[in-house]
This record gives sequence, C-alpha cells and structure tokens, in this order.
Amino acid sequence: TRNPLERAHGSARWAQGDTVVLAAVYGPRPGTRKGENPEKASVEVVWKPKTGQIGRQEKEYEMTLKRTLQSICLLTVHPNTTTSVILQVMGDDGSLLPCAINASCAALVFAGVPMKHLAGCNWLRSVGRWCCDFGHKQGRRAAIEIVCSPGVPQFKQVC
Repeated sequence: TRNPLERAHGSARWAQGDTVVLAAVYGPRPGTRKGENPEKASVEVVWKPKTGQIGRQEKEYEMTLKRTLQSICLLTVHPNTTTSVILQVMGDDGSLLPCAINASCAALVFAGVPMKHLAGCNWLRSVGRWCCDFGHKQGRRAAIEIVCSPGVPQFKQVC
C-alpha cells in the first residue's frame, strides 16, 4: 500500500503471504550522527517488533537493512543529513527480512529519496530446484537480494 501514514515523508505497507511490514521514512533531516561522515548522508534504521523488546535477531535485521539501504541510496546528493527508516512488524509468517527490504525501498521511493538502484528481495530455498519461499513451514532459506539498475541486474546473497 502506498503512503498509508500521512505524517511520514514516505511510507509503505508490504505483505508477502502473512508477513506484513509497515515502513516509514523521515528525512533527509539536517545533521548526521557522531562518527558518520559529514560529506555523505547517513541512513538510520529502527526496527519495531510486533510484540516485546528488540532482540539479537532484530538487531541483525537492522544492520543488514542499513547496509542494504546505504548501498542503494545516493548518499552524496544531500551531505550531512540523516534519513530515518522505521519498520513496524505487523505479522510474521517467515520472509520477514525480505519483506522489510521491499517495504523500505518502496517507502524511500515514495519519500523521493535519491537512489542508485531499486532492490527487491525474497527468500529462496532449494528442494532439487530453487523456488520462492513465503512461510515458516518450508524449512531453511537463504535471502537473495536483487538489485535492479540501468544495465545489468546484480544478484547477491544477503544472509
């Protein structure tokens, strides 16, 4: 769903099966965090689980998402600014990180944040052949990020 939140600069609700993530983008706002390069923009990711406190797995998701978003955003267009991406998990039936990557990218587009590429992501699994995996029932998975840019698409394993 495009821009379900009115006060965010950009937002998106993304569902993959019964996994649902709401992403909100605020910024770019002036200033960067301590330790960040003032010659470039910075991306801040905040993960909010459906229930309870943020744990180790969610911290890993935050870091993976931050690295992914920093790699696709044009960080030199608005130097010394911070763009915040807040993700609220609304449902989790597997494929949570890919769903969050997709929601974040859509929200960044709706916010008008300059980007080098668009990224799409899904869990894939091998059962004699590769197939898309949307739920917990299917067993072990590997996340594959597909980055689309003018020219050649790039495929890389995220985790």
